[in-house]
Amino acid sequence: MIRITREADYGIVLMSLLANHVGEDFSASQLAERRGLPLPVVSKILKVLARAGLLSSRRGVQGGYRLARSADDISLADIVAALDGPIALTDCSPGHSHDCAYQEQCALTPHWYRINQVVMQALQGVSLREMSQPPVAPAYAVVDTHRLSLRTSS
Repeated sequence: MIRITREADYGIVLMSLLANHVGEDFSASQLAERRGLPLPVVSKILKVLARAGLLSSRRGVQGGYRLARSADDISLADIVAALDGPIALTDCSPGHSHDCAYQEQCALTPHWYRINQVVMQALQGVSLREMSQPPVAPAYAVVDTHRLSLRTSS
């Protein structure tokens, strides 16, 4: 099964809350409590997202975290890449440091590259704003299977 990590999932959940409260600062404990998530995990995720430039933070009693830029300008790919690293389905994908002994003679490498590009484009095509709002249509109706085809047209 293809999945994003728990950290990326929680990161999207936390950032969706912040997207719905533009201009407000939330402490890690407030975010953890509102979403029912463990505080140590939330704290770690928030620090990573802030280092990636997706969140800004202010210290002090009135401090906290908020989005560093508009929710329209943050994609799911931005969040997943910040928390999980390069988006890739296999270790032999470009951007991974895994050294596969078979990669040079593997006929599947170009296909995995294309699949990774499709996944990346799908995640780039969904903004944090979209994720923070109720869906306008059932999720299954949004997928355009012709655009996600692995075949290339000549």
